Formats: sequence, C-alpha cells, structure tokens
Amino acid sequence: MNYPTKSLSESNMKKIKQHLRAIISFTFVALLFLNPFLVNGQNDIPARPEPPRLVNDMAGLLSAEEQTALERKLVTYYDSTSTQIAIVVVKSLNGYDINDMAVRIGQKWGVGQKGKNNGIVILIKPKINNENGKVCIVNGYGVEALVTDALSKRIIENEITPAFREGQYYQGLNKATNVLFSLLKGEFSADQYMAKNKKKKKGTSPLIPIIIVIIIIIIVSNRRSQGPRSFSHGGADIPFWMLMGGMMNSGRSGNDFGDFNSGGGDFGGFGGGDFGGGGASGEW
Repeated sequence: MNYPTKSLSESNMKKIKQHLRAIISFTFVALLFLNPFLVNGQNDIPARPEPPRLVNDMAGLLSAEEQTALERKLVTYYDSTSTQIAIVVVKSLNGYDINDMAVRIGQKWGVGQKGKNNGIVILIKPKINNENGKVCIVNGYGVEALVTDALSKRIIENEITPAFREGQYYQGLNKATNVLFSLLKGEFSADQYMAKNKKKKKGTSPLIPIIIVIIIIIIVSNRRSQGPRSFSHGGADIPFWMLMGGMMNSGRSGNDFGDFNSGGGDFGGFGGGDFGGGGASGEW
C-alpha cells in the first residue's frame, strides 16, 4: 500500500532537479550576456595612472607647467604628512554623479594610506559645449573629522569656482589645496575659516578704491609744494608709493593663507586608502 507514495516522491524529486537545472542554465546564460556590460561599467572609472601621479589632467585643463607645479606641491606635502591629495580632471563623468565617480576613483586607485585612509580626491569635469563645469571634493575616512563635507562645500564656493569662472584653474586649485593643507595641519580651525570668509563677504571692499582715490588726491594736493614724496610715520619716512601699495594690498581678496612653496620629489604611488560616500560638489 505504500509503494504509490514512494513512486510519487521520486517523481517530485525529479521535477525539482529539472527546475534547478533550468534555473542554473538561465543564470549562466544571463551572466554571459551581462558580463560585457559589467566590465564596461568598471572601465568607466579611469585606471590608476602609470607611472603614478597625484595630478592627472585627462582633459587638457592645465598647462604642463601648472601640472608640474601642483604635482611638486602635493608630493612635498605627502612626503611630510603621508596625506595624499589627488587632483583628477576628466572629459566626461560617463553618467556618474560626480561625487560617486570621485569616491570610486579614490577606492580604485587607493588614494591615501591603508589603515589611515587619509586621502582626498578633487575631481573636475570642465565645461564642454552647453554642459556646466563640475567640481567635487571627497575625503577618506581618516580626514573627515578635519575636512567635513560642509567645509569642502565652502572651499569649493570660496576658492575654486570663483577662480574657475575666470578661467583661472590653476589659481583655484592652488588656493583650495593651501586651505586644505592649513586645515589638516591645524593652522586654523574650520570655524575660523568659515568666519574669515563670512567677514570678507560682509566687508566694505567696494568702498576701498574710492577711499584710496580720495586719499591720493588729498596727499598729492598737500605735498605738491614739498620735496620728496614720503610720509613720516612713527619717526620713519615711508615712500609714497610703498604706502599706496600697502593700502592697495589691504583691499585685495586673494589667498589670505599664503602660497605653499615646495621642491618636491617623485611620487612613489598610492597607499591603498579607503573612502566612504558623501563629499561636496559645485558648478560653474
């Protein structure tokens, strides 16, 4: 009486095996079909440069001299701190969000040191035809406390995009990296940087040229009948144009933190740092 049940059980097992074989075959065929697309997706991210460099301009945005100057500057900073800042310029984002591509570059190249994760990627996609230019800063886990996403956004808005709008790409990157160096070294805090730039925006800089012109007119009219054009200040004579030059410099809104001079050696290679998500971006 039990034989029919046993026969039915064996029949079910055969059907299950047939279904499993069909599923495995379908999965295998699907993977073969999708594999070229998966590989192409990985190839959308720029390959790690050989020989390794921290400045990689794949769109011709910077001159050879500008690339060399930035490379020396970043290599010198890396040699003294082990923190790697990579500047990457691409012609296209290949459909990626710019922050996503920058994180993928940081991970694929291993920007920063393994374990320290102290890498920063500045990714730029220049203006092409009617497309806006885009720039972003993404940070490895190890530097996120000092250079937050909000602070990266301010650096982009204050240092990078204003210069980029004037076609001064090297100057914008030079200023941005100076600020990053100072923040990472603790020369000033994030709050101090924010306050400094807020003060600059609220200042009376439009009035400075008018005040200077008025002072010049008064000085010239008062000194016409006198000898050499100099001013006594605290017992010392200050040449007229030196005084004027100092006053003009006080109204400039350039890089307030100074330039970073470097000799720079060869870059030895990326260290295997890791990146999270996030980052900050801007357009011009």
